[in-house]
Amino acid sequence: MSAINLHTQYNKHIQTQYVKDSLLGDCLDNTYSFSGVKTVRISTPVTVPMSDYSRTGTNRYGTPKEMEDLVQELTLSQDKSFTLTIDKGNNADQNGIKEAGKMLKLQMAEQAIPLMDKYGFERLSQLAGKIVGNSTAISKSNVCERITAGTTYMDDCEVPAYDRTLFVPSEVYAKLRLSEEFHGCDNLMEKSLTKGQVGTYDNMRVVKVPHSRWPQNVNFIIVHKRAACAPVKLNDTKYHQDPPGISGSLLEGRQYYDLFVFAAKCNGVYVDVDTSSGAGEICSTPEIILDGTIDCSTSGATIKYTLDGSDPRYSATAKIGTSVPNTSAGTVVRAYAYKDGAFPSDVASEEF
Repeated sequence: MSAINLHTQYNKHIQTQYVKDSLLGDCLDNTYSFSGVKTVRISTPVTVPMSDYSRTGTNRYGTPKEMEDLVQELTLSQDKSFTLTIDKGNNADQNGIKEAGKMLKLQMAEQAIPLMDKYGFERLSQLAGKIVGNSTAISKSNVCERITAGTTYMDDCEVPAYDRTLFVPSEVYAKLRLSEEFHGCDNLMEKSLTKGQVGTYDNMRVVKVPHSRWPQNVNFIIVHKRAACAPVKLNDTKYHQDPPGISGSLLEGRQYYDLFVFAAKCNGVYVDVDTSSGAGEICSTPEIILDGTIDCSTSGATIKYTLDGSDPRYSATAKIGTSVPNTSAGTVVRAYAYKDGAFPSDVASEEF
């Protein structure tokens, strides 16, 4: 249990925990601004398939269709804070080791930043465009093959090969570094090292993430920079000297933030999950039956669906239910399943 320790002789040198800077911030998109708002709505225009040109008739290019768009709402949800006091008498008896400015920086480094990263990696693992389960434990003999499966998936989805980051926990990095294909970071700048980068692999920078910030049962995450954003609307710290009721310093801070994956670019986030016995669970992909019902074999799962062709994992029009209303011919139903403590399913799609 922590305490305020008043010693007869107190050295001015204090011990702090080993901590890292944020490992996510520089690897994601910072284009969108939440200044003055809590929710940002993103519209994605929907293009139409190509058709054969006809050299006769009045609609030679085909039947015109008004361009539609799909809407995704990004609403900030994480609003965290802290408050600390440093009594002037206690600090004097401790030889003044708790200088207010340094203690604010220490609080951010040891508490605020790790919490933001932990939340961000958890969100990436839940909102990824592709979540793949593997019942075979990852090892030095299969780690490269598994990562290559992820990059191949992104290549097939036409995700740009540049600006990709491979995030790995320490235990997976230990296996990856034994690969002849892995290039160490001897030639990397020291600035890169402070952000957790430990090398490159298949043209991706590799960032090693401490276990305390890493989501459970995830082997690795590949993220393209433009596929997600981690906005921080407030990162506010305050230092009050001798405020009313306190002889000493009052330290306060507030962080207002979130992490979002963009629907149009969700295939730029790939997650490999350990689904061996007793490990992670991925919800089964729902079955959309043409009588209007949606079924999922995963016990306790919730189903979310859309009728406008948008991805229900990110769409502002998604609804919860296992029975869709009467639909006309040509209506596209898309659905996925999710539940607490598990990873969400792939998206099922059916046209009535």
